[in-house]
Amino acid sequence: MPNLETAPSPQKLRRIAIDPVTRVEGHGKVTILLDEENKVHQVRLHIVEVRGFEKFIEGRPYWEVPVIVQRLCGICPVSHHVAAAKAMDIIAGYGTLPPAAEKLRRLMHYGQMVQSHALHFFHLASPDLLLGFDSDLTRRNIMGVLADFPEIAKQGVFMRKFGQEVIHHTAGKRIHGTGAIPGGMNKALTQEERDLLRNGVDQIVEWAIGSVRMIEKLHLTNPRFYNHFAEFGTNMMGLVRSDGAMDLYHGGLRATDAGKKIIFDHADYSQYDRMLQEGVKPWSYMKFPYIKSLGPEHGWYKVGPLARVQICDFIPSPEAESERKKMMAMGEGRPVHGTLFYHWARLIELLHAAEVIRDLLDDPEILGKDLMADKGPWRGEGVGVIEAPRGTLFHHYRVDKDDLVTFCNLIVSTTNNNQAMNEAIRAVALQYLDGCEITEGLLNHIEVAIRAYDPCLSCATHALGQMPLEVSLQDAAGAMVSRLCRNSDGAIV
Repeated sequence: MPNLETAPSPQKLRRIAIDPVTRVEGHGKVTILLDEENKVHQVRLHIVEVRGFEKFIEGRPYWEVPVIVQRLCGICPVSHHVAAAKAMDIIAGYGTLPPAAEKLRRLMHYGQMVQSHALHFFHLASPDLLLGFDSDLTRRNIMGVLADFPEIAKQGVFMRKFGQEVIHHTAGKRIHGTGAIPGGMNKALTQEERDLLRNGVDQIVEWAIGSVRMIEKLHLTNPRFYNHFAEFGTNMMGLVRSDGAMDLYHGGLRATDAGKKIIFDHADYSQYDRMLQEGVKPWSYMKFPYIKSLGPEHGWYKVGPLARVQICDFIPSPEAESERKKMMAMGEGRPVHGTLFYHWARLIELLHAAEVIRDLLDDPEILGKDLMADKGPWRGEGVGVIEAPRGTLFHHYRVDKDDLVTFCNLIVSTTNNNQAMNEAIRAVALQYLDGCEITEGLLNHIEVAIRAYDPCLSCATHALGQMPLEVSLQDAAGAMVSRLCRNSDGAIV
């Protein structure tokens, strides 16, 4: 349960803290500054944990990296595992992966899309949507959903279980597997494993279709609320295939503005640092990326399901594409930007992932035994990018002649969404809290906006070193006595 903390400030504003934000992966809090009339003056999402993966990966042999970095997270480890493996393919000089190896990586990755999207929607988000934002706090959880909507809850559990089984049979275990290695895969799929998964996937596709139809009906019950909750236009970014189709494993970078005008298209993701800049702010351990050509004020963007289903030209699986068109019709020719559309898009992606898994399992090449690419010249630097469940994920490494990592930069999905999440909670605070008596139910509206992005705060707080820091000293009356700041470059102010 959020801890509602109030304290005076030098400006005689009340401070309300939602600490911690609940039903998300990792630790974060929200602070809201209100005046005596409950008018909102400031709303911020603070990430209050710090992880050191970018730094302590240095000095490790490159072949260890795909196994180490996935320890960032227990929810989306496959994304880090595969993105790092893709970078190491380049560094170690491997050529094009054999068909069986790439298809096994895709199978593993799309299995994670199913398990992660099912986990987030049914376990973390559905209590708000099915039971009500301000419903009884003691029942607003997966157990409450199980009591009131038992079939929906059970389907969510079994869909996640199926995704975990796909990961198990491709990566070697359900969490923190070792299947992807530099140059390919270390495990073939057996006929028995293939048949076991194939026997269950048709049911998963059927349930996924039902889930998308459920969220569509939910929007139609109150379109003014669901379509416009925390609505604001943003740039969007993600990977697309060469023909413009959605591809969650590989592709070129496409970015569009709020009206879907192209900013850049089919860009080589190995040159990401020419297009994107990572900014920092003194009140969060999480960075604030933006598109360089637009600058920090106008260049921030969103990634993830809502961005991906809109920047692509089509989804290359029939059922998911049909459902995507229905969602896009809600915008009447324009992109949709209501924050709760994230859930609709997420379930469309779950359906797409299930369809892709079915197609891969029907492909004879999935049982191939040739799993390693040919070795070429060592390169020493590589970038691996993948569409994680939460959005575009960048892994960038440099390795010395002794095969030891000398540089690591990660831009994770939640970091890409950082500014968008802050804008969402600001919009909700101004719409629902401004001038109102603050209740737990109203504060949950703030958390609902954050949960829609499915943030993985553990993944996003990976930096170590000269992070911005602010220390303030106040007297008993709340007046500022002194203030000391360390900027991200280490300078003391």
